Parts: sequence; structure tokens; C-alpha cells
Amino acid sequence: MTTKKTSDAVLDRLMSLHPKVIDLILDRVTRLLARLGHPEENLPPVIHVAGTNGKGSTIAYMRSALEAAGYSVHVYTSPHLVRFNERICLAGEVIDEDALTAVLEECEEVNGGEPITYFEITTCAAFLAFARTPADVVILETGLGGRLDATNVIAKPALTVITEISVDHQQFLGETIEEIAGEKAGILKKGVPVVAARQTPAVSDIIAARAAELDAPITEAGKDWTIHPLAGGMTIRAGGIDQYLPRPALPGAHQMHNAGVAVKAMEMLPGFDISGQAMALGLKTAQWPARFQHLAAGPLVDALPGGWELWLDGGHNASAAESIVDEVSRWNEEGDARPLHLIYGMLNSKDSAAFLKPLAVVTTSLKTVTIPGEENAISAADLCEAATATGHDAAPAHSVKDALNTIVQAESGAARVLICGSLYLAGDVLADNH
Repeated sequence: MTTKKTSDAVLDRLMSLHPKVIDLILDRVTRLLARLGHPEENLPPVIHVAGTNGKGSTIAYMRSALEAAGYSVHVYTSPHLVRFNERICLAGEVIDEDALTAVLEECEEVNGGEPITYFEITTCAAFLAFARTPADVVILETGLGGRLDATNVIAKPALTVITEISVDHQQFLGETIEEIAGEKAGILKKGVPVVAARQTPAVSDIIAARAAELDAPITEAGKDWTIHPLAGGMTIRAGGIDQYLPRPALPGAHQMHNAGVAVKAMEMLPGFDISGQAMALGLKTAQWPARFQHLAAGPLVDALPGGWELWLDGGHNASAAESIVDEVSRWNEEGDARPLHLIYGMLNSKDSAAFLKPLAVVTTSLKTVTIPGEENAISAADLCEAATATGHDAAPAHSVKDALNTIVQAESGAARVLICGSLYLAGDVLADNH
């Protein structure tokens, strides 16, 4: 019987194969896939997804709608929150420990100790698992960028999806939004339909030009359809016709836009029949942890007084912060205003000031924490300095639990606490609250 920690031991060994310099190339992936017998060529139809914001929730809506329509779905996403297994879902189920260990060890052996990144070799393992397990469709999320991402070895996906693009990972993808958009649009393929979220004009032009160059039919939010919120739901208006759909399960006004992309993706996906009923059910039942997630039970929740709420969000850029502000503003407009306290941690690859500045107008206090076990985490002290500079009433804390205790002691009435700033912090919180 495989022990729970077997796959972790393999993953630790795979980390040692990492090249000394991060260079986005496909050579290492294509070499290993060839040695494995090209599992990427033996997959069900693939939906390939790139973008900066909204990839995870858009994938959640598509998966949920496909499953509601009776299809079995493989899903590949990253990063994981608690266990690596979360990254690979086989026909609707998280890959089990024995199956994960088997494909990881096979990739390790076939790779023969040659340099390869952690994401590259684990992506090859996912392709192996997908090729050997029957399913109707694969939803494949890029890890970083698109053009040179390890997932971009699928020669002919059934559909490509581009979610909202903003500035992120500049050290790898380029300093300007135009350069980043060019990298993300690198997943487009000749003749393959494209569904794009609403973009800035510069980004929209780059995606449209790439689609035209490849004769890829494209439909884009803001140009070909628009989203209109309604009480209890939303409409998608296209060609003068309104399609009514329920409010998405995931909170936040921005989720309507992510849901709209998912709806259009299901319409554009060739060879699949997703009824309006299945699409509606998919929107209502989709789940995506750590994306403005209300934690309703667990040790951290139990430590709060009655009437308090604990929320968790892994977003880490300005767009994510603006989405939080939108949701807090909606609470206030609906008569459910309460003080909002933040507990915040972030990695040093992110722009803390850009994330913090929009949040200052809706928060009562902010406690900073160093993300446990992450060598690239910004220290609580440095985060506190950045938060104070952006207008927050900030103080460092030793841990999330200490921060919660301090907030509770200082607040006289019912309040909300939002833990935010990093998916790595979110994963740590979910593990502690299990």
C-alpha cells in the first residue's frame, strides 16, 4: 500500500532536476514526451486556457457545465492549495495517491536525471495520466504565459480560451501589457476557435491580430457579447438577443464576466451539446476554493465570536483587489455592512503596493503575516511597512491565528475577516482549518 507521503518524496526529488536558470523553452518537455511515447497526442479534445485573472473560476464553470451535461472531464490546474494531487483531476476525481506516484516515478525514470523544471515534468505526468484514463474532454490551464508554457504542446486543441490579461510575471513574460498579451496569445492555433474575456484595447488588438493570422474564429466579450447583471442573475446579450442565466455560485461581480466567458466557450466547443439547463446548473454549482471563499466551518471559524464571518481569497494583483472592493461594496449596498479586517501575506514576486492600495478604502485594519514555509515570502514587517504606506492601519502578526485573536479582541461587534494576498497562504489556511 502506497503511503500518503510517497508522491511528496518523488516531487522533492524532481525539484532537484530544476535548471539553474529559469528559461521558458519547450525543448525539455518535447524531449520527455517523445521518450514517453507522446501521451499528449492521445488525449480527448482539449480546451486550453491562458490569461492572468479568472482562469481558475472560468475553468470551474466550464467543468461544472460539462459534468452537468453528462460528460466526464479531465482537469489540469496549478498551483495546488494543500496537496499536489489537486492539480490533476481524472474524469472528475482528484488523482489518487497510487496513480499519482506511478506517473511521477515513470516520468522521473524516463527523464534519466536530465535538467527539467518541476512544472514541466509534472505536466508530462498529467498527460500520461490523462492519456491512460478515459474521459470526454480535457481542460488544460497554462502555468506561466502561454507561447512557451509546458502545456503548449497540444498541436490541435478543440478550443482556446483567453481570460482577462493584466501585468504579472514581468520577469518572464515582458515588461509591458502588450508583450505579456503576445505571450498569452501564443496558445492560439490555426483554425481553432478562440473565446476571449473583455480586454483593454491594446490587448484586444494583439489577440485579434493573432487570431486573424491563424484564421482562428474569435468571439470576445465587449465586442461580440456583453454581460448585464440582474437581481438574482445575469443576461448575456449577443446579436440583440438576451440569454438569462442564474447568478454564478462564486461571489464577486467579476464572476459574472468569468461565467460569461465559460458560457461562450461551451457554445463554441465543437462536438459537444451543452443545454441551457446544464449551463445554468453548472454556474450554480461550480466550486473553486480560495477564490473569495466563505469558510463556514473548521477550527479557525470556531474561534470567532457569533455573527462573524471568515473569508479567503488567493488573488494577488490589483485586479484581484478591485474585485474584493466590488464585493465589499455590494455587501454595503445590500445593507450588510460590517467592519472588514484583512490578514495578508504575499510572495516577493508580486507587487504588494498595487494589491494593497485599492483595499485601503474598505478595510478597518490589516494584519500582516509571513507565509509559513515559503522562502520567497515577504516578511510580515516589510508587508506592514508597505501596507502603512498605502493608507492601511497595519500591524504585523506571528501567524494567522495570532492575527485573528488580535482582531477579535480589538473589535466590539460582529465583523468580517478576509485572509488574502497569496494562494500559498490560502493553502496553508485551508490545511490549518481542516
